Amino acid sequence: MSSQLESALVAEMARWESAGLRRTLGEPREADEGSRAREFTSNDYLGLSAHADVIEGAREALAVHGAGGRAARLLGGGCPLDEQVERRVADWLGGEAALLFPTGYQANLGLVSTLAGPGDLIVSDALNHASLIDAARLSRARVAVHRHLDLDHARHVLARGRGARRRFILTEGVFSMDGDAPDLLALAALCAEHDAHLIVDEAHSVGVIGKAGAGAWAMAEAAGADPARLCARVVTGGKALGACGGLVVSSAAVREHLLNRARSFVFTTGVSPAVSGALLAAVPRAVAGDALRKRAVHHAHRIAQSLGITVPAAAVVPHVVGEEWRAMALSSSLAEDGLDVRAVRPPTVPPGSSRLRIATHAHNSEAAVDELIAALAATRGAVATTTLGIDAATARRPCRVLTVVGTDTDIGKTVVSALLATAAAARDETNAAVAYWKPVQTGSDSDTEEARRLVGDAAVSFLQPAHEFPLPASPHEAAAAAGGAIDTDAVRSQWQDLAAERAGGTLIVELAGGLMVPWDEQRTQADVLAAMRPELVLVARSGLGTLNHTLLTLEALSARSLVPRALFLVGEPHRSNRETLARLGGVAQLYELEPLHPLDAEALVAWLVEHDLSPLFEA
Repeated sequence: MSSQLESALVAEMARWESAGLRRTLGEPREADEGSRAREFTSNDYLGLSAHADVIEGAREALAVHGAGGRAARLLGGGCPLDEQVERRVADWLGGEAALLFPTGYQANLGLVSTLAGPGDLIVSDALNHASLIDAARLSRARVAVHRHLDLDHARHVLARGRGARRRFILTEGVFSMDGDAPDLLALAALCAEHDAHLIVDEAHSVGVIGKAGAGAWAMAEAAGADPARLCARVVTGGKALGACGGLVVSSAAVREHLLNRARSFVFTTGVSPAVSGALLAAVPRAVAGDALRKRAVHHAHRIAQSLGITVPAAAVVPHVVGEEWRAMALSSSLAEDGLDVRAVRPPTVPPGSSRLRIATHAHNSEAAVDELIAALAATRGAVATTTLGIDAATARRPCRVLTVVGTDTDIGKTVVSALLATAAAARDETNAAVAYWKPVQTGSDSDTEEARRLVGDAAVSFLQPAHEFPLPASPHEAAAAAGGAIDTDAVRSQWQDLAAERAGGTLIVELAGGLMVPWDEQRTQADVLAAMRPELVLVARSGLGTLNHTLLTLEALSARSLVPRALFLVGEPHRSNRETLARLGGVAQLYELEPLHPLDAEALVAWLVEHDLSPLFEA
């Protein structure tokens, strides 16, 4: 590896650590019963990974069929037990067929990227698992992200996709980080309304809920959901079944399609016979495990009720504490008491929603649950007022970064940026720094100086742009005209450094031009945003002839799984546009910024008195 690349990686990891996001491999739990009783981290909900019959099933398979999968199954790899697992799982879950993949991640990649493609529409819940997000991206279909569990929003984005060749809705049976569940009955009806197909990732629901543990879709179907709307379900072997692997449960036609065309199946080695042997033994134990799942869910309900939060749909309890340091401190405090509960931080969960992800199991004892409830109650006040041993500098919340992007140039991004900076300075109760930064400035007129003028006496710092070019043109063109180029990676690194330096504060970042303008020969601003995933504020024109441009920009953001926190419509108010964008835009906060005369700091403050921007500064 080149020293330059290695140095860049070390520096990037240092920034990651300064933001409280660095990971290390967690200590594996001990296998003894006492440790298992106090473990609230793994997804082994029914405790089958330690079941004697499941272990023996794996051992027998190894003895008969060997240790390895040997080759892709289409080249004779795997073993006869693979098809037995597929038939057994399909029969259990009422599917016509099933196909076994090495992991649930590969199952999702294969299913979605094979069935959907260019010309299709994928409607995806904002909190879907990374494997579903990546699968949607790989499919090259148009992706529209709807707000979490928001059926009305899902309906709106589906309505906009009437011209698509095929339409798919992706969701989870139980969401892995929030423990809640979609209304699958309503989603199936929505699919019927818009001729769409439903794909459900049942990783955290099969084995834990439903009759015989058959999962969330089985419950929906028993309540009247139309089975014709279900395209497929994905079941993982490494959660309630206690082993490994992932299965797509579907029609025979879908299975045949995946067997021939799913790259994550065709081009990978089959699973070890031990996996199939363990799964064959685990499925009947899960089917007969009513007492086990009842116990796991009972523990989850008790813990949720003690925390005063909604009881979960299955066996995942999210204890959201906000900042990364709080989650890490609380996890460390519990570990000192011998309780294994892990912290979950961004990017696994959205910024500001770091949490303890409490997973409950049949093998957790009532005494351990009592102890966890008592420990959480005892530490709640301590975490609120101390750092529990965490360095005070680390204890500050991460910098809140709001990135202002527009549908075009000269539409009012600088005015909106100044509004945000003024609002941030006014609400700051910790005297933490509020700063404005324009990474790339094109043209001789300085937006930084204009923002400084508009902010007036508010306590805001103004940072030097990373690049300044005199030509008022697209960033890559302006750079070329000046005989230079934008080092996109360096700008991203500076962006991350500025945020790390301002822990506890607010950074307003104003981008140049419209969303899709290039920064270099390969990457647009949209590509940079997709890589960094900041909180966005979109600025668009208000008025006749602007609706199409605004909706196209929102669609381009949605395709990259980016949903702006707010949309500002700048100019003379246009009622029809506002109502259409409120209905179809999918943005939680919509503001109209009419022309201000005169345009100065007093006018901005007067506007802020009449308009509440506080939702943009809340987690």
